[in-house]
Amino acid sequence: MAFDGKGFIWKNGKMVPWKDATMHVLSHVVSYGSSVFEGSRCYKTPDGPHCFRLREHVERLFNSAKIYRMEIPHSPDEIFNAILKTITANELEACYIRPIVFRGYKSLGVDPRPCPVDVVIAVWEWGQYLGPEAIENGVDVCVSSWNRIAPNTLPAVAKAGANYMNSQLIKLEAIANGYVEGIALDTKGHVSEGSGENIFLVRDGKIYTPPLSSSVLPGITRDSVMKLAQELGMEMIEQEQLRGALYISDEVFFTGSAAEITPIRSIDRIKIGNGSRGPITRRLQKAFFDIIEGKTNDRHNWMTPVSVTQEVAVQQ
Repeated sequence: MAFDGKGFIWKNGKMVPWKDATMHVLSHVVSYGSSVFEGSRCYKTPDGPHCFRLREHVERLFNSAKIYRMEIPHSPDEIFNAILKTITANELEACYIRPIVFRGYKSLGVDPRPCPVDVVIAVWEWGQYLGPEAIENGVDVCVSSWNRIAPNTLPAVAKAGANYMNSQLIKLEAIANGYVEGIALDTKGHVSEGSGENIFLVRDGKIYTPPLSSSVLPGITRDSVMKLAQELGMEMIEQEQLRGALYISDEVFFTGSAAEITPIRSIDRIKIGNGSRGPITRRLQKAFFDIIEGKTNDRHNWMTPVSVTQEVAVQQ
């Protein structure tokens, strides 16, 4: 995916042209990775564009910032509304949403306190993260040689930019070896997650997912799938998973704001189940997409309409 440089980005309270949303090369974040961010989606529905679980994404952004002692100079409500304004300014019916909070330009050194905390919000059109056929056909993945970060090194519960250096190692290794994605183990050798997705395993009709203690990001799509599974009468279990459990599962699938619900058809070239999307994954996909695409009642109040009436101030 390449950006075309058109449209607007919300930066520190103002809407600026995409090409002008810049920062100094000596901003603290460039040298030290001092950022937290979110990834969420806005979907096209019969009633106009709607954002999926936007409140929860904003809340997680603030929680991530709190862990890193970053004081966001805007309230959660201001960020929430700014996201809606940014979608409106870019006239998008469906898009990916990326708010970023980072330490900006003033001084350099490990101590970030002298640097300002900057906030930007960008939105753009983005299709299926793991490929257009992945949702139906599944993907081929591997178990990475790289472990996920240990719980007392970098906090996995924070969606921090620095964590994704670990994710890049996992992703780059997988691609170099001919796979779409990698699955990381935690430092105890238990299944953790993908480079940017949570993971679920299905065995004998039961659904398993690693607990947060396995260096897992508390995914909002992960939480949604757990709720939907319980509603559908499926047994949902949070439990540490051995690597070997991946290979003998009937179904395995990824979840995430970008990946949505993506089945895994093989791991380390070992076919999972019958090598295609399984029935439980299919049922969960249907329940999920029916809500986000406005085909069924939004009984959880997960969808926020993009109906901003305020004027969008654009900096020229």
